[in-house]
Amino acid sequence: MLRSILILWIASILSVNALGEELPVQNTSSSDTADSLWNKNDWSMHIQSTLVSQSHPSFHSSYAGMNSLSSVAETNHTADATLYLGRRLWKGGEFYFNEEVDQGFGLSNTLGLAGFSSGEAYKVGRAKRYFLGQRLFFRQTFDLGGAEENTPDDLNQLASTHTHDRLVLTLGKFSVVDVFDNNSYAHDPRQDFFNWSVVDAGAFDYAADAWGYTYGMAAEWTHQQWTLRYGLFDLSNVPNSAVLDSGFHQISNVVELEWRHQLLGEPGVARLLAFDNHGRFGTYNDAVALAQATQTLPSTANVRFEQNRPGAALNLEQAITDDLGLFARASVNNGQIEAYDFSDINQSISAGVSLKGTAWRRPQDTFGAAWISNSISMAAQHYFADGGMGILVGDGHLNYSPEQIAEFYYNLTLCTYWHISPDFQYARNPAYNLDRGPVRIYAIRVHYAY
Repeated sequence: MLRSILILWIASILSVNALGEELPVQNTSSSDTADSLWNKNDWSMHIQSTLVSQSHPSFHSSYAGMNSLSSVAETNHTADATLYLGRRLWKGGEFYFNEEVDQGFGLSNTLGLAGFSSGEAYKVGRAKRYFLGQRLFFRQTFDLGGAEENTPDDLNQLASTHTHDRLVLTLGKFSVVDVFDNNSYAHDPRQDFFNWSVVDAGAFDYAADAWGYTYGMAAEWTHQQWTLRYGLFDLSNVPNSAVLDSGFHQISNVVELEWRHQLLGEPGVARLLAFDNHGRFGTYNDAVALAQATQTLPSTANVRFEQNRPGAALNLEQAITDDLGLFARASVNNGQIEAYDFSDINQSISAGVSLKGTAWRRPQDTFGAAWISNSISMAAQHYFADGGMGILVGDGHLNYSPEQIAEFYYNLTLCTYWHISPDFQYARNPAYNLDRGPVRIYAIRVHYAY
């Protein structure tokens, strides 16, 4: 399979490069774009391609279940390539489409760690390559005053000029975390950290299909140093599904308040997020009670009814110098109700550091280190101890302890378009289980962006 993944990855880069030269990066005001319907500055085209190889040696395991990380040494690979197309429609109006090709598997088919080890590994693994249109959305920006700011051409971002104060509306298919829970130092598994509960708030159970995308809308109002965001999104039809709910009967509401500030002359950002998911969810206690009455294994699928599952997250980032930055996230959700679209985490804390390589004459390189602690409620502990299965975890039994992970990466810039990143993660109590682990996970990532 590795050979086919390498062929796919190389072919994706060569085929898109053959399309021609990159459109020039140029800031254009709205008046510039009115000259011609086919003005080349009204278009944006980019690609990315990422190859990740992850492995772990054998580790201690007293037992294993359906959702366990394999205790036998294993190596798996993922490869993906994305074509980003953007078109300016009118003043402030933009349309974007992303086509992606994927192939490969996460370790143990993306099971066995609540904070899974690779953000490039989806919940759907396939040995053969497959194509999906992952994003298809419209964005409208309304200028509301303040100083003008230039936005460079980038992935899903046309070169443009807008005022600082503005209202941005996004509608269509995209990822909730394209808009919410952003962080400059930890949010992109193609360039910074790998672990799911570092790049996103671990207990933020955001709406998504098995690849991390959904249909919905988001509104962002920016005024001075504040931004207020609201989003309404479609949950999947059942937990951990590749199919979204039809008709928006199961939904997620998300609100986020962002405050940008200066601390000792260096920029920082604080974000406070709240979400409320509404749908057919099962509670852990009901599943355990039914299982005991029927002498079966507990399953939340047998006790689902319509209810709400709220949660919140705090997201901080602070520059210390031009090269050094700190970040932290803390999140929590209703731990009585099953996880739905992200991972089996009820409380999560992560913190870390990001350092540019200026001190060793590699200013385009980045070193990152992070620590994570994920935990679950008492009700969830009883459910998994009795043999229940979740989205990513379920060893058939449980000797509970919080899942703790340390991650280190180095992003080496080879040239403008190429990056290579070795990564190491040390996971204690994988899937909250003292009877398994610790696990050492080694990875290498090769990333191309054009």
